[in-house]
Amino acid sequence: MIRYPQLTGRTVGVTAPSSGIPTELHHLLHEAEKTFNRHGFTLRFQPSSWTQSNAKSAPADVRASELTSLFQDETIDLIIPPWGGTLLIEILDRIAWDALPAKWMLGYSDVSLFLFVYTLKTGIASAHGTNLVDLRGEEWDETSSRWLDVVSAKEGETVIQRASEHYQKEWQHGNPTPHIYHLTETTEWKAMGGTEATGRLLGGCIDVLLHTIGTPYGDIHTFQREHLNGEPILWYFENAEFDVPALKRTLLQMKWAGWFNHTSGILFGRSEAQQPAQGYTAEDVYAELQDMLDVPVIYDIDCGHVPPQLTLVNGAHASIQVEDGKGTLIQTFKG
Repeated sequence: MIRYPQLTGRTVGVTAPSSGIPTELHHLLHEAEKTFNRHGFTLRFQPSSWTQSNAKSAPADVRASELTSLFQDETIDLIIPPWGGTLLIEILDRIAWDALPAKWMLGYSDVSLFLFVYTLKTGIASAHGTNLVDLRGEEWDETSSRWLDVVSAKEGETVIQRASEHYQKEWQHGNPTPHIYHLTETTEWKAMGGTEATGRLLGGCIDVLLHTIGTPYGDIHTFQREHLNGEPILWYFENAEFDVPALKRTLLQMKWAGWFNHTSGILFGRSEAQQPAQGYTAEDVYAELQDMLDVPVIYDIDCGHVPPQLTLVNGAHASIQVEDGKGTLIQTFKG
């Protein structure tokens, strides 16, 4: 069974289990706080949110302690880290997973590693979506704003999200729009081997999920047996930094580790990292994966480092359909 956190209030705990915000960028947190206040939320910042040194916000034991305290604090209704980073992996063995209650946590990139392990270890759903600083604009774009609808849904309810109309080709940090992003390019979801798939969502940033293979933090077989009753997994991946050969190597390792033994499809978000290598393209990798697994591969969806983003719930029952470049994701909070 999957358990779903219930959002009962409007207090957001902010901690940095990966990277924090350096002094020169503290204005990003202040802007985010003003935006959330306008939406009726109160932000409560942990110290790591404001610090960054040696590629992390704070020592691993501090980060683990802050995050655990927010989970256990009944006055905190959900947790949203400022952004991702690179070394969240250092806290995994410092978390008492069985002691964590059901509480929504939202994020992507390196934060997705915690979300992934949290759901695998506990059977509690987690929300892969935008981070705090990207929600600091005067308004929230139509796609990213759905995070609130998703985490507000009750067990048994269904949330429908649709493909964005446009996505952002490149960041313009010095020239933010009212919703931060510059959504200039026409969104086009694409598919191979079928245009629809249904299963239990699971995934995150492939760069960091890779490092759980063969460890206690990546036990897909036990999770699928004990929490999904053997239902197929509908995988989704975002790619931060892998070039095309690295993407292929990682997918092969996942296959050999049995991660794809009972899957209904693979979803890939847009990525700037996947530049062709000697003519070898991400589309070539997708085609090879589809041929190996004989399941639909749907790609360039709204997920990951090329915004805007859907909010994908690890553990939720989901159906995805693609037609004429547009798509629909239906998530049901099924136990």
